[in-house]
Amino acid sequence: MAKVGKNKNTKNKAKHSKLLAQKANKKKTEKEANKKRLKEVFSKAKNTE
Repeated sequence: MAKVGKNKNTKNKAKHSKLLAQKANKKKTEKEANKKRLKEVFSKAKNTE
């Protein structure tokens, strides 16, 4: 027999994957910002020597 009604768990799965994507993007942007900040610090240190 075929299922009747709406699919189970599709709403939760979509929400979960969206939240995980947000988390991954946040980590990536923080990592890039940190790398940029460190690069600036090192370049300042080189220039002052």
